[in-house]
Amino acid sequence: MNKKSSPLVLVSHALPDGWLQLLEERCELIIGPPEGNQLVEKLTAKLPFAEGLFTLLTIKVDEDLLDKAPNLKVVSNMAVGYDNIDIDACTRRSLPVGNTPGVLTEGTADLTIAIMLAAARRLIEAHQDAREGRWKTWSPTGWLGKDLSGAKLGIVGMGKIGTAVAKRAKGFGMEILFSDPNSNQDLIDQLDAKPMELDELLEEADFVTLHVPLTTETRHMIDIKALQLMKPNALLINTSRGPVIDQLALTQALKEGKIGGAALDVTDPEPLPADNELYSLKNCLIVPHIGSATWNTRRKMAERACQNLLAGLEGIKLPYCVNPEIYEA
Repeated sequence: MNKKSSPLVLVSHALPDGWLQLLEERCELIIGPPEGNQLVEKLTAKLPFAEGLFTLLTIKVDEDLLDKAPNLKVVSNMAVGYDNIDIDACTRRSLPVGNTPGVLTEGTADLTIAIMLAAARRLIEAHQDAREGRWKTWSPTGWLGKDLSGAKLGIVGMGKIGTAVAKRAKGFGMEILFSDPNSNQDLIDQLDAKPMELDELLEEADFVTLHVPLTTETRHMIDIKALQLMKPNALLINTSRGPVIDQLALTQALKEGKIGGAALDVTDPEPLPADNELYSLKNCLIVPHIGSATWNTRRKMAERACQNLLAGLEGIKLPYCVNPEIYEA
């Protein structure tokens, strides 16, 4: 790319120093604020002239936005998921869309285990009771939780993250069940994992953890029916996307004791309003979508997003493209 051409790139959010270095060296950047769920005015005003768009998953890229950006050559999402982007609309425009798979696998798997342990051992509730003076003495029945060792972990979606979770869970002595028609047989053998249909998994698992993308098929995959299949003391963990769970159904199930509890890194909507009923339930742990929130992981995501964007500006195939069919055409 000729540096003198200085293609205009809109970056939806400000990132730490150095994370956008690859773009800073070769592009004219207009950068939004650190937080926000929509493009700010200084960015939308430049959409007609932009050649590249660098987005986070909180920014909706739809027909309306694309119509305002006729000169776009690439959309690069700093996330693995891309449900914030109308992929069909981009494909019709022969506009490549990039994402950042692979680099957040380990961080998200770590977080999955962390919130599963926190929910199983009631850490947040125990911490609050200690801090607020409800810890009076040691009690043989105080804050009793669930063991991981010997428990059955049901993994819904045995992709990279699901597999990484399974490897960690084996270290805790858990039995691995999974539901995924596209799983790798070698990995199944390596992990001694048992494949089964989703309904069967929900009935058998002591812990259920979700690792599927948000699609038409997976939206509200965990609904009232699915929750009724789970054991009354089972825990549900979600580090994928919030709408994979019917949140109203989950709230009802938790209140009525239909399942033992939930640990959520993702919600519907995000952020979840502070007055949402789920926050008041002792058997529900919620953290603010921090599955990839380590310095190392997030910086690698930014670098990968920069690589995708530069490739799109050059007119060459994106290293990590979610609609590669545009190149076949």
